[in-house]
Amino acid sequence: MSENQHAPAVCLDETRYDVMIIGAGIAGAESALKLGDMGYKVLLVEKEPSIGGKMILLSKVFPTLDCAACITTPKVSETARHPNITIHTLTEVETIKRNADRHFSVQLTKKPRYVVEKDCTGCQECENVCPVITKDQFQFNLTARKAVYIPFNIANPRIALIDIENCMLCGACEKACPSNCIDFTQKEQKLDITAKSVIIATGFRLFDPISIERYGYGRYKNVITSMQMERELAPTRPYNNVLRPSDGKIPDKIAYVFCTGSRDHTVGNPICSQVCCMYSTKQAQLLMGALPMADITLYYINIRAFGKGYNEFYLQAKDMGANYVKGKIGKITEKENGNLILRFEDVVTGKVTEREHDLVVLSVGILSNPAIAKVFKDEKLELDPINYVQQPNMLQSPAQTSIEGVFVAGTATGPMDIPDTIMSAGAAATETSSYLKRLS
Repeated sequence: MSENQHAPAVCLDETRYDVMIIGAGIAGAESALKLGDMGYKVLLVEKEPSIGGKMILLSKVFPTLDCAACITTPKVSETARHPNITIHTLTEVETIKRNADRHFSVQLTKKPRYVVEKDCTGCQECENVCPVITKDQFQFNLTARKAVYIPFNIANPRIALIDIENCMLCGACEKACPSNCIDFTQKEQKLDITAKSVIIATGFRLFDPISIERYGYGRYKNVITSMQMERELAPTRPYNNVLRPSDGKIPDKIAYVFCTGSRDHTVGNPICSQVCCMYSTKQAQLLMGALPMADITLYYINIRAFGKGYNEFYLQAKDMGANYVKGKIGKITEKENGNLILRFEDVVTGKVTEREHDLVVLSVGILSNPAIAKVFKDEKLELDPINYVQQPNMLQSPAQTSIEGVFVAGTATGPMDIPDTIMSAGAAATETSSYLKRLS
């Protein structure tokens, strides 16, 4: 262990940092922890109200079926309390420019919570009295939330925020708050900071299947996405059981449609998303445990079980009773009772077939998140043909980008699973440390 490891950073200036990390998902948090442990002063910028990214919302991880929140929550907590890491949530990067001393001048925009962060205790008294009910985006619109809310049970920081667009400004939360931390006068803040280096850990976007009309997503209530099913299976789930949205019925026949928005030129995403086969297989195993009498059918083009233990995990699901059907779904139609008819070509028999299910889960793919390239004003951040961050030297320096001093981690470079994301974050931290040593 080096002398500076775990030691608090010497610099106390809240505008100057060794590293700014954009994105506080599992990749950003891992990079931040490693660099913080080396003694570097780290700024972690996250546009959402909580750190933890998408992993903190998952049920379990494949192929071990370990609890995702049990893995993520300690890492998130360690990140939040680390003496060398400063976190700005609800904050977005506006511009990044290199200045005369080769450091980066960064302008941030911090959105108001309308809650004084240091005074909020997370008691949820404000939430209890709020009369406004709106869709809950953290439960992927399966349930509702109040206009003043804590995003989810294990959010970090556990601080309320007010959805001002839906707020009635009735003042009920202000009267109920025991610590008097509601502040409707808060405004958007512009923050100027300087960083010696930058790590891009902006992650990925989930494909929105509403653009594939033949699947009926958005029109048929019982066609849901895999992330909505993930929430139904998670410990912090919206219901006490797996229910279909139209009538609250426990489904008997569940279908998965693989490659929704992946390997499809017609929707602009010709590549494999790498994780869809396996997370669908994971959900199938969890569903067979939660609903032992239900039939689970998975419609696939090819099974991509490439990682350590993944093929065994897939075979285990088949042994448990999951029915894998090789065939691309052509169309989904709805019956009067809410059940769904799937029309597909069975590749094994060569026949066009129809089957009825009462719940359909679309295994949505991963898309790039290219907006980050626009914040670099005097140097160009190169993207690859699919709009992921380009890796000029993928084999020898996988975290390197087209801009000196700017590194990349996790799924900002392309689709990958959680173990590969963590390894990528470690590589980014190591390369950033080497760069900072050369810079000094």
